[in-house]
Amino acid sequence: MTEIIERQIIDHLTFLYGTERAPHLWERLSALLADFVRRHPELRENVPPPAERLTERDVILITYGDQVTESGKPPLRALAEVLEKHVQVAITGIHILPFFPYSSDDGFSVIDYTRVNPDLGDWADIERLGHTFRLMFDAVINHISRQSSWFQAFLAGDPEFAKSFIVVEPGTNLSQVVRPRALPLLTAVQTVSGEKLVWTTFSTDQIDLNYADPDVLLRVIEVLLLYVEKGAELIRLDAIAYLWKKLGTSCIHLEETHRVVKLFRAVLDIVAPGVMLITETNVPHKENISYFGNGRDEAQLVYQFPLPPLVLHTLVTGDATRLSAWAAELALPSDQTPFYNFLASHDGIGVRPVEGILTPEEVQVLVDRTLAHGGYVSCKTNADGSESVYELNISYFDALSDPQGGEAQGVQARRFMVSQAIMLALQGMPAIYVHSLFGSRNYREGVAQTGRYRSINREKFRRADLEAALADPASLRHQVFYPYLQLLRARAAHPAFHPNGPQRVLNLHPAVFAVLRTAPDGSEALLCLHNVTNTEVAISPEQRGVLRDIVTGATFHLPDGGGTLTLAPYQVLWLSVD
Repeated sequence: MTEIIERQIIDHLTFLYGTERAPHLWERLSALLADFVRRHPELRENVPPPAERLTERDVILITYGDQVTESGKPPLRALAEVLEKHVQVAITGIHILPFFPYSSDDGFSVIDYTRVNPDLGDWADIERLGHTFRLMFDAVINHISRQSSWFQAFLAGDPEFAKSFIVVEPGTNLSQVVRPRALPLLTAVQTVSGEKLVWTTFSTDQIDLNYADPDVLLRVIEVLLLYVEKGAELIRLDAIAYLWKKLGTSCIHLEETHRVVKLFRAVLDIVAPGVMLITETNVPHKENISYFGNGRDEAQLVYQFPLPPLVLHTLVTGDATRLSAWAAELALPSDQTPFYNFLASHDGIGVRPVEGILTPEEVQVLVDRTLAHGGYVSCKTNADGSESVYELNISYFDALSDPQGGEAQGVQARRFMVSQAIMLALQGMPAIYVHSLFGSRNYREGVAQTGRYRSINREKFRRADLEAALADPASLRHQVFYPYLQLLRARAAHPAFHPNGPQRVLNLHPAVFAVLRTAPDGSEALLCLHNVTNTEVAISPEQRGVLRDIVTGATFHLPDGGGTLTLAPYQVLWLSVD
């Protein structure tokens, strides 16, 4: 198997850098990999088969390293203590958002890929989390901070870094380049040899790396191996769609970019086959799932980006028709490539992924609701110079319920929980943003402090305040957190929720999202019902007999001759089927 993978790596290197350079690059890379294997042979031992590396028990919590603060403790240590105390009964993995020294963008402009930000803690704190949870690290490798030693060496004329960044001549036609932001693509910088224009996809502080220089590729592979050495079982490839640039093209989803991801996969398959890659590509669904490759040679997971706006649309309209039609068409290329299901993250709710699924008018309803509920919208620049909305910046809870609407808190909490239950019921591995797990609302004060819309759902917790709220049955955090734990515990106990377990979407009523999940070995089936409205709904499922809700233990008897099942407003039923 290793020989086959080695040939794949050589093929990728040849495609990227040509037949003359590929043999020497493989010689350098193979030496790097051989040294890693010598130091860490344990990473190739006792690795489960690909289809079993994730199970129904796996759930990821997305959080910042300084999400929880407590006087006298490094934030990573305070975070570990809170998670060990409150969530390890239901959460198996932690995605620690970039915890490296950084200069902007809340961590996504990395100064040094190899160090833990001393304001958060150290590698020992990361490793402590790894003793209890599976860890996901961010590889923010499309760009690097202008304060990094790599870019400073480039500015100083260091020949080792002379080609590490993309320099563009003034007047170059860049009209075909897809822009994810409404900001200039090029940034003028002063070097020892004069002013130069460098490529900056996301901001003037985030300088894009030049993967046409093979030395950049090899340096980044060293970084990925360090992350594996430090305990990463999943590596998130941030903004990976923009990795390779070629003038005269869109510079998004290029074949070279796919080859780099496949090369990363092949490298890890040799040295640490249990480590999985996940690609972050906030784009329309067909483009997004292209990063699965053939199901065995590229990313093991991709974000399910249409899900957040689709579920929001479903609860806003009280109609699950669009969500059901979309979910019914989902297909995986292999049993090794689960979807990464989520509804909220440190970013906003992307709307590009529902292009062709929702109409522009339906998207505008979500935009208007976001603004009416105290949120913001972010825009991108189109090829013709116009701007369009690409992201809704609002807490997912407040996107669903108006914080100033006067509605009973219990109703708002049930509406929110049905949204989360839909996500948990779908085929794939779920990921929960920390502010969803703890029922957070808009943090408009953060936007006022930073001037950045995304700060609206990036509030940090004081440990004492968080734990006091969790202990108070009248608090929103209590009313979200404990029902969430109940759902997660039920889910973990049933193989029908295995990431690769088949699903069949059922059209029982427009107001009900219904999906039948089955264990991969056929040993169990669950009928998952979600009322997306604030009114009772009666349905007649095809399943008959005694059905038991695995969350509450309630039973329902549906005789063979007929009978209906009535769902209360925003009720969730996960029913075992004999």
